[in-house]
Amino acid sequence: MARTRPDITVPDLSGKLAVVTGGSDGVGLGLARRLAAAGAEVVLPVRNPRKGAAAVAGILEEFPKAVVSLRDLDLSSLDSVAALGETLRAEDRPIHILVNNAGVMTPPERQTTADGFELQFGTNHLGHFALVAHLLPLLHAGRARVTSQISIAANQHAINWDDPNWERSYDGRRAYSQSKIALGLFGLELDRRSRAEGWGITSNLSHPGVAPTNLLAARPELGRARDTTARRVITTLSRHGILVGTTETALLPALLAATSPDARGARLYGPSGPGHLGGAPAEQPLYSRLRTDPDAPRLWRLSESLTHTPFPS
Repeated sequence: MARTRPDITVPDLSGKLAVVTGGSDGVGLGLARRLAAAGAEVVLPVRNPRKGAAAVAGILEEFPKAVVSLRDLDLSSLDSVAALGETLRAEDRPIHILVNNAGVMTPPERQTTADGFELQFGTNHLGHFALVAHLLPLLHAGRARVTSQISIAANQHAINWDDPNWERSYDGRRAYSQSKIALGLFGLELDRRSRAEGWGITSNLSHPGVAPTNLLAARPELGRARDTTARRVITTLSRHGILVGTTETALLPALLAATSPDARGARLYGPSGPGHLGGAPAEQPLYSRLRTDPDAPRLWRLSESLTHTPFPS
C-alpha cells in the first residue's frame, strides 16, 4: 500500500506579499511555489540571478497566473542586505510574510563573509537579523508573520560567546549549531519585542527535520567538491521512506508556521515523526538552548553591535 505523504491546507493568500530568502532551490523554492499557488505575490531575494530566473520560470510554468519576482541579495554582505532593504522600502509595499530560510552549512574550512564574520554565523543569523531591521517598517505595515528556519542542530552545542566568529579555533558543526541557535533566539526575541513595542509582528520558528536538501550537497564555493556522506545516506533513507523526510515534506513546518491561522508567535514547528526527523508538521517544545532567557537579549545586543543595524528602542 502506498504511503500517504504529509501535507497541509494553506489558506487563501490573495493580496498578501511574501518574501522568502533562499528561494532559488530546495526547501525555499518549494515554499515559494506553495505560497504562490495560494495566491500570494512572492518576492525572491537571491544571490544567483540565473538560479533565481530558473526558479521563477518553473513556478510560472506550473502556475501561469502567479506573481513572482526577483531581487538581489547576498546575505553574507551587509551592504547587500541594506541595499535590498532600501529597494523594498522605496517600493513601499507592506510585507505580510517573511521566511528567513536561506543558509549555508559546515564548510570544511573556516570562511568569512564580506564583513569578516564567520560565514555561517554571518549568513544564517546576522544577515537575517539585519534584513529584518531594514524591513521593519514594511513588516509593521503588513502586521507580518516572520518565520525563521532553524535546524535540529539548534538542539546541540551552544553560542560561543567568547569567540562568536570562531577566530581562535574552528569547528564547522559547532559553528553551524551556533548560527541556528542564534537565529532561533533572534526569532523569539523579535516576537517578545514586537509585543512590547507594538510592532504588530508575529515571529515564530520552524525546522525542516532531516531531508536530502542542498545544504550538504557539493558546494565548490564552500570547499566541498562532492556530496557529503551524510547527504548520500539521507538521500537513500528518504527514497525508501525510512525516518527522514523529503524536500516536499521538509518545507511543511515553515509553511505551517508562516501561513496557518493557528500558528502562534514564539513557538517552534517541525516534523512530528520519530526523532522529529520527518513526518507531518506540528508544534514542538522549544529546544533547551532557546529557553535560556538571558541569552536572547544578550544575542540581540551583540547582533546590533556587529551589524550596526539597531532596531528602534
